[in-house]
Amino acid sequence: MIKALGARFTEIFKKYMPDAFVFALVLTIIIGFSALIWTDSSIMQVIQAWYEGFWMLLEFGMQMILILVTGYCIALSPIVKKLIYKLTQYIHRPKQVYPFIIVVGMILSCISWGWIVITAVLARELALRIKGINYPYLIACVYFSGVFWVSGFSSSIPLLLNTENNYLIEAGILSGTISTSYTLGSILNISIIIFSVVVSPIIVYLLIPKEEQGLEEMLIEGNQKDVSTIKEEAESMNHSVNTVSDKLNSSSILQYFVAAMGLAYIVYHFSANGMDINLNIMIFIFLIVGMFLHKTAIRYVIAMKRSSMNISGILFQFPFYAGIMGIMIHTGLGDQLAKAMVSIATIDTYPLLAFISGGLVNFAIPSAGGEFAVIGPSIINAVREIGEGLPEQEVNQMIARSALSIAYGETLTNCLQPFYLLIILPVMGLGIKIQARDVMGYLIIPFLVFFIAWSLMVVYVPI
Repeated sequence: MIKALGARFTEIFKKYMPDAFVFALVLTIIIGFSALIWTDSSIMQVIQAWYEGFWMLLEFGMQMILILVTGYCIALSPIVKKLIYKLTQYIHRPKQVYPFIIVVGMILSCISWGWIVITAVLARELALRIKGINYPYLIACVYFSGVFWVSGFSSSIPLLLNTENNYLIEAGILSGTISTSYTLGSILNISIIIFSVVVSPIIVYLLIPKEEQGLEEMLIEGNQKDVSTIKEEAESMNHSVNTVSDKLNSSSILQYFVAAMGLAYIVYHFSANGMDINLNIMIFIFLIVGMFLHKTAIRYVIAMKRSSMNISGILFQFPFYAGIMGIMIHTGLGDQLAKAMVSIATIDTYPLLAFISGGLVNFAIPSAGGEFAVIGPSIINAVREIGEGLPEQEVNQMIARSALSIAYGETLTNCLQPFYLLIILPVMGLGIKIQARDVMGYLIIPFLVFFIAWSLMVVYVPI
């Protein structure tokens, strides 16, 4: 029954869901018309807001590219390839692969959401080794495992609330920071993690498709394997006689010296800032680790070139999603939506409304930090009004619950939004023809199960 339902959803998505770029274009038109109807903006003001937003995610888009390329580059190193191969030796049957990937992906995503790239590399290696795997379903499992990053160390909204002099404090919306003990260390968040770790592998096991669709069968002719190893390609670039340039290209001393500088900063960063894991330091770690693992500059250059072969989706689609974000912010549409939702909130319903708000706005602003900047202030102000007269500690707990609810709603609707597939498909889709529509249908049932469960948990589980 559940497998048949999952197969049905998959067929519907294959039939009706367009490419991720077309999805962005349709969403642009919907959000644009919504701004015209719901705000006082003129057509030209909406277009101006769209243009201004186009450049809002340039830094974020570059971070996405670097997370993808540097993470994949590490995975291409001989040491890591051997490690991944040894790890995959313990998995022998297709039905073991999907729950294994979900659990590993959840753990890695809780450390840093950028580590979903490592999950993707591991999954691709398993797909090459084990016969009988349904590869589009495996991609869906990797994507779903990344949903749980909001419960981990890189969760941007809880980290923002605990940051001194953040924009909410400067605007007078918060009187001070809110400790992560109220958010990431709360009973609610720990309950979400436990529920997810237990239930996710069960769901993906029950939904395993009957039909096989292996990676090797999907590979386009000529893309089956790299023609040479990175080391072999590096050696082939040397001149027939020893030259100064070849010696510099192949020097480990030069590479290790600069990498040692980077390592020194990484140690300094964590000793000075504690477990401050953000995108920039994560990318920097990946860069430096890659330099150590590939030993020479020319090998690192070749690895980077191979890692960058399939990043066109991120390069040109991110600005369009940023344009949608611009409409939401500059026309006031996001604030209007948040106010409409919280206007009917009570002390019993505000977590659920925050959860739904986070999920809805995620379609237009697929960035937790960006989304919270738009709807967070309105929701927190509403929570403060609802909690007026209560002790400050209880109000802070309510704010923490609403912030977590927004984060959970935001990440869960990624199951319906192909935006972050742009990070996975360059790795898992290399050498094959695959689109978001081949993957997204498998996520409908997990989405429905978790939507119901998390809706109840954000309301009833204590902080």
